[in-house]
Amino acid sequence: MPDSDLDTELGHRRSARGENRLPPAIAVLVAATAYALLPESLLFAPRVVIPAIELALLVAVVVANPRRMARQTRWSRAASALLAAVVIVANLVALGMLVFQLSVGNPSGGSLLVAAIQVWLTNVIGFALLFWELDRGGPVARRVKRRTDLPPADFRFSHDENADTVVEVATTASERSGWIPVFVDYLYLSLTNSSAFSPTDTMPLSSRAKLLMGLEASAALFVSLIVVARAVGALGGQ
Repeated sequence: MPDSDLDTELGHRRSARGENRLPPAIAVLVAATAYALLPESLLFAPRVVIPAIELALLVAVVVANPRRMARQTRWSRAASALLAAVVIVANLVALGMLVFQLSVGNPSGGSLLVAAIQVWLTNVIGFALLFWELDRGGPVARRVKRRTDLPPADFRFSHDENADTVVEVATTASERSGWIPVFVDYLYLSLTNSSAFSPTDTMPLSSRAKLLMGLEASAALFVSLIVVARAVGALGGQ
């Protein structure tokens, strides 16, 4: 099918050109930098190891789709999912070590608070990458496949249920415009889940989506409790 015909069929945000590679690539660089700047006490391996693994996987997926994600192989999708998993697992380990540092009364209060912010930020990015990779077959499938050929959705966005609202809202509804989520939509989903500790405007549909959102919210809650505990401790010491 020619690209023009495919664009007409698939609609808004959906075309054979594929999703822009830049936003998720920047997110990975931010996560790698945040991890590399953590205090030594929160690292379980040499400082450069985890960021180096993340950057190596990023290079692998960028080589497969340098500018637009219009094609995928089993290996490129596995590398992308592994990249998100490395970001999340390394960050959860750092969170566990952060909790331990608090429990033993680490006196470096300032660095502990900064580390908590870094862990929270990386938590948001890591789960955004994983949500983006898993939902509806991944970024390539969401762009180039017909809706009837997509795997079941993991998340229901507000655009997916706006077709019967007022005209100016219904214009961007999935049913009418062909709207499909891109990385920024999953980043917002992850951000709100880490802030509210629960779904907001986007609902999880699959069991894996519910488990992942629960894990992310729990990690974010632990970080918030660390910050509150440190703040209360500082007030008590005055």
